[in-house]
Amino acid sequence: MGRRLVPLTLDNLSDLPGPCRSCVFWELDPVRGEAAVNDGTAEEEKESWISSVLLEWGSCGRVAYVDEVPVGFVLYAPPAYVPRSTAFPTSPASPDACLLMASRIVPAHQGQGIGRVLVQTVAKDLIRREFKAIEAFGDARWQRPACVLPADHLLAVGFKTVRPHPVYPRMRLELRSTLSWKGDMEMALDRLLGAVQKEPALHPL
Repeated sequence: MGRRLVPLTLDNLSDLPGPCRSCVFWELDPVRGEAAVNDGTAEEEKESWISSVLLEWGSCGRVAYVDEVPVGFVLYAPPAYVPRSTAFPTSPASPDACLLMASRIVPAHQGQGIGRVLVQTVAKDLIRREFKAIEAFGDARWQRPACVLPADHLLAVGFKTVRPHPVYPRMRLELRSTLSWKGDMEMALDRLLGAVQKEPALHPL
Protein backbone atom coordinates (compact mmCIF):
# COMPACT_ATOMS: atom_id res chain seq x y z
CA MET A 1 0.00 0.00 0.00
CA GLY A 2 1.63 3.27 -1.13
CA ARG A 3 1.15 6.13 1.30
CA ARG A 4 2.58 9.64 1.18
CA LEU A 5 2.17 13.20 2.40
CA VAL A 6 2.78 16.11 0.02
CA PRO A 7 2.56 19.91 0.30
CA LEU A 8 -0.72 21.51 -0.71
CA THR A 9 -0.44 23.55 -3.93
CA LEU A 10 -2.81 24.83 -6.59
CA ASP A 11 -2.04 21.65 -8.54
CA ASN A 12 -3.53 19.35 -5.91
CA LEU A 13 -6.12 21.68 -4.36
CA SER A 14 -8.77 19.70 -6.24
CA ASP A 15 -7.77 16.63 -4.19
CA LEU A 16 -9.28 18.08 -1.02
CA PRO A 17 -12.62 16.55 0.05
CA GLY A 18 -15.54 18.03 -1.92
CA PRO A 19 -16.90 20.59 0.57
CA CYS A 20 -13.39 21.80 1.43
CA ARG A 21 -12.24 22.60 -2.12
CA SER A 22 -14.26 25.80 -2.28
CA CYS A 23 -14.72 26.51 1.42
CA VAL A 24 -13.55 30.01 2.37
CA PHE A 25 -14.69 29.99 6.00
CA TRP A 26 -11.18 30.73 7.29
CA GLU A 27 -9.74 32.49 4.27
CA LEU A 28 -12.21 35.43 4.20
CA ASP A 29 -13.91 37.52 6.83
CA PRO A 30 -17.58 36.62 7.50
CA VAL A 31 -19.02 39.32 5.20
CA ARG A 32 -16.74 38.60 2.23
CA GLY A 33 -17.10 34.86 2.77
CA GLU A 34 -20.89 35.00 2.61
CA ALA A 35 -20.70 37.20 -0.49
CA ALA A 36 -18.34 34.76 -2.22
CA VAL A 37 -20.69 31.86 -1.54
CA ASN A 38 -23.72 33.81 -2.74
CA ASP A 39 -21.91 35.00 -5.88
CA GLY A 40 -20.55 31.57 -6.71
CA THR A 41 -16.94 32.77 -6.52
CA ALA A 42 -15.83 30.81 -3.45
CA GLU A 43 -13.68 28.37 -5.44
CA GLU A 44 -11.82 31.23 -7.14
CA GLU A 45 -11.34 32.97 -3.80
CA LYS A 46 -9.92 29.76 -2.32
CA GLU A 47 -7.42 29.45 -5.17
CA SER A 48 -6.46 33.10 -4.82
CA TRP A 49 -5.86 32.70 -1.10
CA ILE A 50 -3.73 29.58 -1.54
CA SER A 51 -1.72 31.31 -4.27
CA SER A 52 -1.10 34.42 -2.17
CA VAL A 53 -0.02 32.49 0.92
CA LEU A 54 2.29 30.24 -1.10
CA LEU A 55 3.96 33.26 -2.70
CA GLU A 56 4.24 35.37 0.45
CA TRP A 57 4.74 32.81 3.21
CA GLY A 58 5.25 29.36 1.70
CA SER A 59 3.70 25.95 2.21
CA CYS A 60 0.41 26.16 4.13
CA GLY A 61 -0.96 22.62 3.96
CA ARG A 62 -0.38 18.92 3.47
CA VAL A 63 -2.41 16.30 1.60
CA ALA A 64 -2.31 12.60 2.53
CA TYR A 65 -2.59 9.92 -0.16
CA VAL A 66 -3.10 6.17 0.00
CA ASP A 67 -2.40 4.38 -3.28
CA GLU A 68 -2.48 7.78 -4.97
CA VAL A 69 -6.03 8.42 -3.67
CA PRO A 70 -6.36 11.54 -1.47
CA VAL A 71 -7.59 10.59 2.01
CA GLY A 72 -7.07 13.72 4.10
CA PHE A 73 -5.49 17.13 4.47
CA VAL A 74 -4.45 19.84 6.90
CA LEU A 75 -4.37 23.62 6.35
CA TYR A 76 -2.45 26.17 8.45
CA ALA A 77 -1.14 29.75 8.26
CA PRO A 78 -0.11 32.68 10.47
CA PRO A 79 -3.06 34.59 11.99
CA ALA A 80 -2.51 37.56 9.66
CA TYR A 81 -3.58 35.36 6.73
CA VAL A 82 -6.71 34.06 8.50
CA PRO A 83 -9.37 36.82 8.62
CA ARG A 84 -12.06 34.63 10.17
CA SER A 85 -9.92 34.04 13.26
CA THR A 86 -10.69 37.54 14.55
CA ALA A 87 -14.42 36.74 14.66
CA PHE A 88 -14.07 34.15 17.45
CA PRO A 89 -14.88 35.13 21.04
CA THR A 90 -11.52 33.74 22.19
CA SER A 91 -9.47 35.66 19.62
CA PRO A 92 -6.90 36.93 18.95
CA ALA A 93 -4.45 34.11 18.43
CA SER A 94 -1.04 34.57 20.02
CA PRO A 95 1.51 36.41 17.86
CA ASP A 96 4.10 33.65 18.34
CA ALA A 97 1.77 30.94 17.00
CA CYS A 98 0.63 29.63 13.63
CA LEU A 99 -3.05 28.78 13.26
CA LEU A 100 -4.23 25.26 12.50
CA MET A 101 -7.24 26.14 10.36
CA ALA A 102 -8.79 22.96 9.05
CA SER A 103 -8.17 19.23 8.76
CA ARG A 104 -10.25 16.33 7.56
CA ILE A 105 -9.79 12.61 6.98
CA VAL A 106 -12.22 10.76 4.73
CA PRO A 107 -14.42 8.33 6.70
CA ALA A 108 -12.84 5.15 5.30
CA HIS A 109 -9.44 6.15 6.69
CA GLN A 110 -10.41 7.64 10.04
CA GLY A 111 -9.05 6.02 13.18
CA GLN A 112 -5.73 5.09 11.52
CA GLY A 113 -3.63 7.87 13.05
CA ILE A 114 -3.48 9.98 9.89
CA GLY A 115 -4.85 13.05 11.67
CA ARG A 116 -2.15 12.86 14.34
CA VAL A 117 0.60 12.42 11.75
CA LEU A 118 -0.66 15.44 9.83
CA VAL A 119 -0.44 17.57 12.99
CA GLN A 120 3.05 16.22 13.72
CA THR A 121 4.09 17.08 10.18
CA VAL A 122 2.82 20.64 10.62
CA ALA A 123 4.75 20.86 13.90
CA LYS A 124 7.95 19.72 12.20
CA ASP A 125 7.50 22.34 9.47
CA LEU A 126 6.78 25.16 11.93
CA ILE A 127 9.75 24.32 14.15
CA ARG A 128 11.94 24.93 11.11
CA ARG A 129 10.17 28.28 10.63
CA GLU A 130 10.87 29.21 14.26
CA PHE A 131 7.28 29.42 15.48
CA LYS A 132 6.78 28.66 19.17
CA ALA A 133 3.35 27.05 18.98
CA ILE A 134 0.35 25.97 16.95
CA GLU A 135 -3.01 27.38 18.02
CA ALA A 136 -6.52 26.44 16.97
CA PHE A 137 -10.08 27.37 17.80
CA GLY A 138 -11.87 24.21 18.87
CA ASP A 139 -15.56 23.35 18.77
CA ALA A 140 -16.53 22.05 22.20
CA ARG A 141 -19.99 21.03 20.93
CA TRP A 142 -18.86 19.41 17.68
CA GLN A 143 -21.34 16.91 16.24
CA ARG A 144 -20.50 16.55 12.54
CA PRO A 145 -17.72 17.50 10.10
CA ALA A 146 -17.45 21.27 9.92
CA CYS A 147 -14.94 24.08 9.44
CA VAL A 148 -14.00 24.25 13.13
CA LEU A 149 -12.12 21.24 14.50
CA PRO A 150 -13.58 19.32 17.45
CA ALA A 151 -11.96 20.34 20.72
CA ASP A 152 -11.73 16.69 21.78
CA HIS A 153 -9.62 15.89 18.71
CA LEU A 154 -7.26 18.78 19.43
CA LEU A 155 -6.85 17.57 23.03
CA ALA A 156 -6.15 14.06 21.78
CA VAL A 157 -3.26 15.21 19.58
CA GLY A 158 -1.59 17.27 22.31
CA PHE A 159 -3.28 20.69 22.40
CA LYS A 160 -4.16 22.36 25.70
CA THR A 161 -6.82 24.99 26.35
CA VAL A 162 -5.33 28.46 26.84
CA ARG A 163 -8.56 30.48 26.73
CA PRO A 164 -11.67 28.56 27.79
CA HIS A 165 -15.08 29.10 26.23
CA PRO A 166 -18.25 26.95 26.35
CA VAL A 167 -18.29 26.63 22.55
CA TYR A 168 -15.04 27.89 20.99
CA PRO A 169 -12.03 27.48 23.30
CA ARG A 170 -8.68 28.63 21.96
CA MET A 171 -6.18 25.80 22.19
CA ARG A 172 -2.40 25.64 21.91
CA LEU A 173 0.30 23.10 21.19
CA GLU A 174 3.76 24.19 22.36
CA LEU A 175 6.26 23.22 19.69
CA ARG A 176 9.08 22.73 22.17
CA SER A 177 7.05 19.86 23.61
CA THR A 178 6.96 18.22 20.18
CA LEU A 179 10.75 17.96 20.04
CA SER A 180 10.40 14.78 22.07
CA TRP A 181 8.12 13.41 19.35
CA LYS A 182 10.97 13.04 16.88
CA GLY A 183 11.70 9.35 17.37
CA ASP A 184 8.04 8.45 17.89
CA MET A 185 7.08 10.52 14.87
CA GLU A 186 9.55 8.79 12.58
CA MET A 187 8.30 5.38 13.68
CA ALA A 188 4.67 6.48 13.29
CA LEU A 189 5.38 7.80 9.82
CA ASP A 190 7.11 4.58 8.85
CA ARG A 191 4.11 2.56 10.03
CA LEU A 192 1.55 4.88 8.52
CA LEU A 193 3.26 5.48 5.21
CA GLY A 194 4.37 1.87 4.80
CA ALA A 195 8.02 2.81 4.43
CA VAL A 196 10.16 -0.28 3.96
CA GLN A 197 13.19 1.71 2.87
CA LYS A 198 14.11 5.29 3.64
CA GLU A 199 12.81 6.68 0.38
CA PRO A 200 12.24 10.48 0.46
CA ALA A 201 8.96 10.19 -1.46
CA LEU A 202 7.44 8.22 1.40
CA HIS A 203 8.12 10.92 3.97
CA PRO A 204 6.58 14.35 4.45
CA LEU A 205 8.11 16.90 2.10
